[in-house]
Amino acid sequence: MSFEIKKLGIIGAGQMGGGIAHVAALSGFDVLLHDVAEDRINSGLATINGNMSRQVQKGAISEDAKKAALDKINAAPTLADLGTCDLVIEAASENETIKRKIFQDLTKVVKPDAILASNTSSISITRLASVTDRPERFIGIHFMNPVPVMQLVELIRGIATADDTFRASETFIRKLGKTITMSEDFPAFIVNRILLPMINEAIYTLYEGVGSVDAIDTAMRLGANHPMGPLQLADFIGLDTCLSIMQVLYEGLADSKYRPCPLLVKYVEAGWLGRKTQRGFYDYRGEKPVPTR
Repeated sequence: MSFEIKKLGIIGAGQMGGGIAHVAALSGFDVLLHDVAEDRINSGLATINGNMSRQVQKGAISEDAKKAALDKINAAPTLADLGTCDLVIEAASENETIKRKIFQDLTKVVKPDAILASNTSSISITRLASVTDRPERFIGIHFMNPVPVMQLVELIRGIATADDTFRASETFIRKLGKTITMSEDFPAFIVNRILLPMINEAIYTLYEGVGSVDAIDTAMRLGANHPMGPLQLADFIGLDTCLSIMQVLYEGLADSKYRPCPLLVKYVEAGWLGRKTQRGFYDYRGEKPVPTR
């Protein structure tokens, strides 16, 4: 008898968690959204509403579909509220200590056959699974940002992940209309293992004075046909997230080619984290972004 996912719990109502809730509700799943504070959940729900309204304006979804989807998303103020979920996806910040604590607490409240998943972009699924009471029902489900727009989901099996856990997760992602790539459980998986060293190299190119912010981003947009330049993309991802993924690669693979650029470290230490703090490789406080170097 195969396990079917009908009710989804999401931990973290930020950009990623909200995006996962958005696509899951539109695909007909019941969603419970949890965060550490109720105002964060409300802010996440408001963002989902706004994003769906934009889809209605563009003609991507109907007003009725939006209404039906919003009715399927409910707030879960406590972790215990996720007790009835078939699948719980953790989408908290990219910090292993925080994630481990969440999973330790979560195992006390979910039903015995519930699948636990992490939306981590770089951390070992095997290690996260080891703090739970069900490593065989644990999997990595890594959505790309922004979730409603991006087509790809990376599925990552830990060393103990069972076949039926994998199959149920695969079926769930297909119902969302997304495309799956399978990745082995190595630091940063596929997308970020390739993308983040490229961004880090772009920061080295800036650090060593090879080109300015504008020159580097223009070169990669027009010379490699990338939709946005690597420094612009770094600001979009968040420089703190970029740094933490590079540190996971550097520590996990022990290869000097993954050493985070000192300039990236300096920006993060300054609190210039990109778009979310209004300053990174560009300054976003004016009418249009201005390079900071």
